[in-house]
Amino acid sequence: MKDHPSGEAAFGKFDHPAVTAKGEPRARVALSYPQTLWFNTGTLCNIECVNCYIESSPKNDRLVYLTTAELEGFLDQLDERAWGVREIGFTGGEPFMNPEMIAMAEVSLARGYDVLILTNAMRPMMRKSVRAGLEDLAARYGNRMTLRVSLDHWSPLRHDEERGAGSFEKSIEGMRWLRDAGIRMAVAGRALWHESDASAREGYAALYAREGFAIDADDPGMTVLFPEMDETADVPEITTACWGILNKRPEDVMCASSRMVVKRKGAARPVVVACTLLPYEPEFELGETLAEAEGEVALNHPHCAKFCVLGGASCSA
Repeated sequence: MKDHPSGEAAFGKFDHPAVTAKGEPRARVALSYPQTLWFNTGTLCNIECVNCYIESSPKNDRLVYLTTAELEGFLDQLDERAWGVREIGFTGGEPFMNPEMIAMAEVSLARGYDVLILTNAMRPMMRKSVRAGLEDLAARYGNRMTLRVSLDHWSPLRHDEERGAGSFEKSIEGMRWLRDAGIRMAVAGRALWHESDASAREGYAALYAREGFAIDADDPGMTVLFPEMDETADVPEITTACWGILNKRPEDVMCASSRMVVKRKGAARPVVVACTLLPYEPEFELGETLAEAEGEVALNHPHCAKFCVLGGASCSA
């Protein structure tokens, strides 16, 4: 093995939490501006997408369903820790496969939080009981609840390449129902097709206009275009010097403003992880309580570099 200038043994890229492969100090991010507490409702999903970062599918139950009681325990901790969180986010899998999704959203809204639910707007959301629950929540809490629909591209062809034949139209059908029910919507797309940001947003804008969707294609919080997530891609490591070079701040990175609660299959209790993108990696597991999750996060994964720092993405609305 080669040695670092410091005389220490060399590491490969993303091998060491404190040191990069070049021996430079790795960037770390403190929880300085907590805004969103995410809950992964379980990794089961009604479909299986080609590039799903969490590998959700009808068979993947590595993260099991959270319960309303478990959620309330963490909301109690938010009160105790006084994080100042404004939003509770739900992701999956497909959140509406969790039988307690409506109840969890209701509890969060009743406590004064805004709620963001990530969904494909397909069959799980369109069940009669779920639609009735959503209509009730929208009637009582209005725009404090947002459903962000995963629409990988504005064209059916590209979207169906990722999610399967006919999936675009099924999601659009769900979005039409949300539109008619007066439920606030946003969209999450992907930057996989080498089109410019402006061109992609023009495509979404045209779709929204045709369908009468009240979604702003130019607002990056309402039409979120995520960069490609390829763990095999060669991406640079983020050092402490990168903040000045890139003209970015640690406060701009997702782990400065959020944490996510997950429950692993076979585990007695949920745990808190650093962010929504890294639910499986043990080095990003921070503990069973919010107090334990207040520590700094080392940017020791390709997603930290490409998705968050270089891509500038955020999972919050």
